[in-house]
Amino acid sequence: MPHRLVPPLPAHARETLVRFLRAQVEGSGASGVVVGLSGGVDSATAATLAVEALGRERVQAFYLPDAPGTDGVAGEVRHFAEGIGLSLAELDLGPWIDRLSSDLPELSDRRVLGNVKARLRMVALYAKANARGSLVLGTGNKSELLLGYFTKYGDGGADLLPLGDLYKTPLYTLARELGVPEPILARPPTAGLYAGQTDEEELGAPYALLDAILYGLERVWEPSEIAKELSVPLERVLPVVDRVERNRHKRRLPPIPKLGLRTVGLDWRD
Repeated sequence: MPHRLVPPLPAHARETLVRFLRAQVEGSGASGVVVGLSGGVDSATAATLAVEALGRERVQAFYLPDAPGTDGVAGEVRHFAEGIGLSLAELDLGPWIDRLSSDLPELSDRRVLGNVKARLRMVALYAKANARGSLVLGTGNKSELLLGYFTKYGDGGADLLPLGDLYKTPLYTLARELGVPEPILARPPTAGLYAGQTDEEELGAPYALLDAILYGLERVWEPSEIAKELSVPLERVLPVVDRVERNRHKRRLPPIPKLGLRTVGLDWRD
């Protein structure tokens, strides 16, 4: 049954995001952007927008595998990069992780290891960006930001987040408009931090349902109203509400106690 909680692709989204990227890069005096390509729809969409905004010569793409068995994805990433005119550099993070694992037994915990992998990816991208005078282009979307489905100072650490106000489901509409290849669109969303990982399995619900709930919360609907509109038990909605609240810290600067007249993040805002 149709419902009113389907987040749309905003009008002029493509034009707005292209202008945003161009203005941010030009305004910062950066030479361009660096982006990590994963084989997923988010990074492909962000990279395509960057090429449209800046030209391919100002966008440097990197593929950062950390384990064997990724040849299929690597081939698709190379094919995609070639298709939009990008040169693609590859950097194997496996040796980094092996060395850290020998020094940090905590990495035997899959969750801890996943966060470290995400942070190592960003270490690599920032090193490449700093050397070029470029900005790091983040690829996170609004659904991930609200749900806290990202690693603090990992994939959540970037200079620009062009997709940060776009829910996952309408992002696919934009990706198709941009010509992102079908194999990328068809791949189940994953952070790629361990074999067999998928977003929707970890989040416990499909993005279509999660986005509908988040869209209702954005419009200040009560959880009971959202459940009724979606014809789902309230017990499906409340964990999403709780997850948004519990992950507020990921969307904020670290808390700072107020001592001075104006305090960064409180009443001194840039």
